[in-house]
Amino acid sequence: MEKFVVRGGKPLIGRVKISGAKNSAVAVIPAAILSCSRCVISNIPRINDTFYLLDMMEYIGVKVDFQGNTIYIDSSNIKSTSIPVDLANRLRASYYFLGALLGRYKEAHVPMPGGCNIGVRPIDQHIKGFRSLGAEVYIEHGIIHAKADKLIGSNIYLDVVSVGATINIMLAACMAEGLTVIENAAKEPHVVDVANFLNAMGASIKGAGTDVIRIKGVSELRPCEYSIIPDQIEAGTFMIAAASTQGDIIVDDVIPTHMEPLTAKLKEMGVIVEEGESSIRVIGNGRTKAVDIKTLPYPGFPTDLQQPMAVLLGISKGTSIITENVWESRFKYIEELKKMGLNARVEGRSAIIEGVEELLGAEVSATDLRAGAAMVVAALTAKGMSIVHNLEHIDRGYERIEDKFIQLGGDIVRVKD
Repeated sequence: MEKFVVRGGKPLIGRVKISGAKNSAVAVIPAAILSCSRCVISNIPRINDTFYLLDMMEYIGVKVDFQGNTIYIDSSNIKSTSIPVDLANRLRASYYFLGALLGRYKEAHVPMPGGCNIGVRPIDQHIKGFRSLGAEVYIEHGIIHAKADKLIGSNIYLDVVSVGATINIMLAACMAEGLTVIENAAKEPHVVDVANFLNAMGASIKGAGTDVIRIKGVSELRPCEYSIIPDQIEAGTFMIAAASTQGDIIVDDVIPTHMEPLTAKLKEMGVIVEEGESSIRVIGNGRTKAVDIKTLPYPGFPTDLQQPMAVLLGISKGTSIITENVWESRFKYIEELKKMGLNARVEGRSAIIEGVEELLGAEVSATDLRAGAAMVVAALTAKGMSIVHNLEHIDRGYERIEDKFIQLGGDIVRVKD
């Protein structure tokens, strides 16, 4: 076990390079199974979720070689269509093996997924999609079994916008017979990224990034080389950290249009934001103003940034309300931030935050991945020393987060707990 010791209250200044998108990587890696040969995928973040997925790939017989931020994946000799429980329990993205294995082998056996405890996260829309393609799907002893003699394209309307279901259905439908149409599809950048990766392998997917995606099945997918997009959530975390510490940060290797929901809110709060072609500069401009935030599927405000944003709202002038419309249990971190002086209360799916002048250092724990990022931002913002526990949550999704903050002048050290 490890912890961060942070001495906060100093403005963060400098440049930071953003890693590849976690949410893209965890889908693209299983998607490579659909090629019966060797794929080369670059800009992969070296985070725990990546390593967990590679363990699963190796278990079923995929050869993987992870060098720097590039993964070489050879799926030519897969030996199993089953993922073991102990590996699947590590992260939610294990469910992408369902779509990938079903798409290639017409059979998959994957345990119910693990991941952060942020409320009920059903996979009913995934199952609905697989069944619409002709698969028999049932759950027995916690294992999801999906089998089909063949997959046939179908019209699938998602009852709720689901990133995971949209991607999983794309994976399964790539080599199905005929045309598959996904309506009410998720539009997140990583959905587009996965579609682009599949197209690079020879799939025929159109409409990714809109709410209607059309997939024309092909007989096989070929090897390819591909680079995934930058991580919009990591970029947002550093942008919020710049504003909350009254710093001046240039965030490099980003796609500014992906950051527009956050950029608009920061500007509304009085933060100076300057966009470049592949960079964003964020300058603290005095104490920020309170705003209300409602999380929504893309292009709405991302649910994965409401936790770090609570830190900035916590030191803003006035009363802010965060309404969480994606997950019903994502405010557990509020109790930890209260230890640092956050004045907030939770009412159902909303957190009401009364701004205070400053936060004070304290000992806190990460309750999940994005809450862990919020604890680090709060510790860097707060006056005095803080200790952040449960770093295993943070390491699941942020590559060398402490090194990047140190480059910006942050006083943060990882030590044995």
